[in-house]
Amino acid sequence: MPSAHRHRGQGQWALGYREPLNKNEENKKNDDGLNVRQRIIDVYSRQGFDSIDPADLRGRFRWFGLYTQRRPGIDGGKTATLEPEELDDRYFMLRIRIDGGQLSNEQLGTIADISTRYGRDTADLTDRQNVQLHWIRIEDVPAIWTALEAVGLSTTEACGDTPRVVLGCPLAGIDADEVIDATPQIDEVTERYVGDPAFSNLPRKYKSVMSGCTAQCTVHEINDVAFVGVMGPDGQPGYDLWVGGGLSTNPMIAKRLGAFIQPGQVAEVWAGITAVFRDYGYRRLRHRARLKFLIADWGPEKFREVLEKEYLGYALPDGSPPPPPAGGRRDHVGVHRQRDGRYYVGFAPRVGRVSGSALARVADLAARYGSGRVRTTTEQKMVILDVPQDNVAGLTAELDAADLPATPSVFRQHTMACTGIEFCKLAIVETKARATQAIAELERRLPGFTEPVTINVNGCPNSCARIQTADIGLKGSLVIGPDGRQTEGFQIHLGGSLAGGDGESSGFGRKVRGLKTTAEDLPDYLERVLRRFQEGRGADETFATWASRASEEDFA
Repeated sequence: MPSAHRHRGQGQWALGYREPLNKNEENKKNDDGLNVRQRIIDVYSRQGFDSIDPADLRGRFRWFGLYTQRRPGIDGGKTATLEPEELDDRYFMLRIRIDGGQLSNEQLGTIADISTRYGRDTADLTDRQNVQLHWIRIEDVPAIWTALEAVGLSTTEACGDTPRVVLGCPLAGIDADEVIDATPQIDEVTERYVGDPAFSNLPRKYKSVMSGCTAQCTVHEINDVAFVGVMGPDGQPGYDLWVGGGLSTNPMIAKRLGAFIQPGQVAEVWAGITAVFRDYGYRRLRHRARLKFLIADWGPEKFREVLEKEYLGYALPDGSPPPPPAGGRRDHVGVHRQRDGRYYVGFAPRVGRVSGSALARVADLAARYGSGRVRTTTEQKMVILDVPQDNVAGLTAELDAADLPATPSVFRQHTMACTGIEFCKLAIVETKARATQAIAELERRLPGFTEPVTINVNGCPNSCARIQTADIGLKGSLVIGPDGRQTEGFQIHLGGSLAGGDGESSGFGRKVRGLKTTAEDLPDYLERVLRRFQEGRGADETFATWASRASEEDFA
């Protein structure tokens, strides 16, 4: 096929092909998603749900963090067969962006108040450091925005084909071992570019990371663009640049561009990369529109060349890759000393499910026992900062009493779950309750189990809970039960790992043909495979390493 036809078929703007090639692109061309805010304020919140234009409801609303949630009572077998209007409830999930995971107790208290006042006391911590609320009415959205903006928060571009929340280490600025505090770079990028029409129509969602954490808690390998803290050629801290990671149904590890980025260059380089994606990204097929597909076709060398010559106007210096993650695991749960002698306390809600009432309590505890600073993590956990040594015992006792333990079991600490069928229109199975039940059963059945095995539970193939990178990844699906009928279940991925931090030694979970479990039998399956791991592992062998060499019989 001639090259011109192939490129035109991808809808790349930089090559002159601006005609929309699918409904999503047509909607974005017809009206920028950022413009829907005023319609929500002036029209939809006053006239109610039935007044909402469908193109706004299932498209542009996402530019402000709003998705219709799943109508109750629709089983997973109908997820792919019903029309959107049949799946839609008249309520919304609302995603609040928390760049860098950074919150004050006042901000967290405001989120808690919104949850209890407008969201039936619901709240979920996501693995992208956001907070999601549910049961939100369109009539209440302007009042919610007013409350959020009064404390410096927003929902702008929390979803949609936009630059979504920028991930950062929750310990930025306090960790004695960090390479660099990325907070100034996160602040500059979000202040300059979030809500900027120049980047409000990207080919697809766009996920960013900026972190100097030695544990590499922001999982840079699976984001669209990542600035990873390293020491530069001149001995000064800066960033190693990664581009093109992502999961979903076609997972890819990001590629190093081999360039060293000084702190003062980050915003300009980020904008350049984003513009390359905007202009050269594939807009024909939604399932091939992420930046990772462009990187896969171009390779990192060509991408860097285009970035430097067409967008930056100068060459970037070469740099070195980051070392492997310190400690091997990437969370910040527990009590740990800060660089200033105070302590941070990381604690574990149950698979990210909290409530407005629980968040209000956390805000109060942060103010009483610390400085008021709270952080969210990429593992659906939270951290209270700046706790004097004399306050640690009192804080951990109150967290325990609130069912937010700072010393959770390994199963509670290392299990995540996406939203699931309770609220998500894409889901096939329930996740939060299933994962919570599995944790309780494993705690009861394997009380002496100490190896930090990650268990990630997803309600559909889209991998919001990062199933491919978990020791045990569970992808929601319909399976045949003992009675011969379809029932909720999971396809199993085993041995995923990002432990190397270099992309080369990272790997996605192993899929064994036909390896599935019903949701009902999930605790039994997990117990069985974990016991086999205990019996068959070598000295200090991780689950991922064991899974890479174990026989299929070990997984059955």
